[in-house]
Amino acid sequence: MLDSKPGSEEPSVTETEAREECPECGSLRHLHDYRRAEVVCSDCGLVIEDRIADQGPDWRGLDSDERLAREHTGPPTTYTIHDKGLSAMIDPRDYDAGGSPLKPQTKAQMSRLRKWDRRARISGSVERNLSWALSELDRVAGQLQLPRNVREAASLLYRKTVENGLTRGRSMESSTASALYISCRQFGIPRTLEEMADVTKYNKKELGKSYRVMARDMGIHLPPVNAMDYVPRFTSLLGLPGRVGTKAGAILREVIDEGMGSGRGPAGIAAAAIYTACVLEDAKRTQKEISEITGVTEVTVRNRYKDIAEYLNLDVDG
Repeated sequence: MLDSKPGSEEPSVTETEAREECPECGSLRHLHDYRRAEVVCSDCGLVIEDRIADQGPDWRGLDSDERLAREHTGPPTTYTIHDKGLSAMIDPRDYDAGGSPLKPQTKAQMSRLRKWDRRARISGSVERNLSWALSELDRVAGQLQLPRNVREAASLLYRKTVENGLTRGRSMESSTASALYISCRQFGIPRTLEEMADVTKYNKKELGKSYRVMARDMGIHLPPVNAMDYVPRFTSLLGLPGRVGTKAGAILREVIDEGMGSGRGPAGIAAAAIYTACVLEDAKRTQKEISEITGVTEVTVRNRYKDIAEYLNLDVDG
């Protein structure tokens, strides 16, 4: 077992595959002991090199709080902020280091400093565009409960469209929503255009046109939407037991193998498969409840349900 430095998660002894052979036995397996500043052969124990430099951090703490307090680095860079999180920000709270309120004169001075700090960080039209658009992107992503990696990918995609001049003549809201939808498709995160339309001021048709234009201009080939991706999320939102989700997945795989998925919306097929599973597993959910949760119209759920029953010869009543 490799030793660890006190108060650190980094091992003090690491084994590596070296390029140079051991002069004693010819082994390529070497141990780097940073506590003793030595390179030792793993097979014969010969000290190959001494007084090596430790490439790890130059601070030490006895517990996690102490290590956090002594860190010399800031937060990682992120594409979700217009300056990638590299700039500092003046604390908006009007208190000094001791927790006491600032005097009126100092408070006014700090207010002016914050104003000039904001102006300095957002100086050009491109930065103003990114500042507003990325804030809107983060708002929409928050309402859709999208993970961090999707937000980062969407922010990077929007930055590239700005750099290539592809946002001219287009609204920032539709561009940010399109970037999010494209990133969701790339990462296999099931979000429908109806859900995107609910948290923006654009309808499904406008968003569909916008994201297709962005994907074409950026040379992005999106993978087809898989109806199976919607099943776990829809069943979770409906509060259905696991057996219903398993049954819906089995039904969906069977109807897709029969070719039913061709030319039909994946969300509608997934919603109908869930309703079919609810009927078969005696889980009390109406077509209206499923329609309200999934965002698929009740008519679509009913029609796809009838198609599934016909394809699979199910003895169920709609």
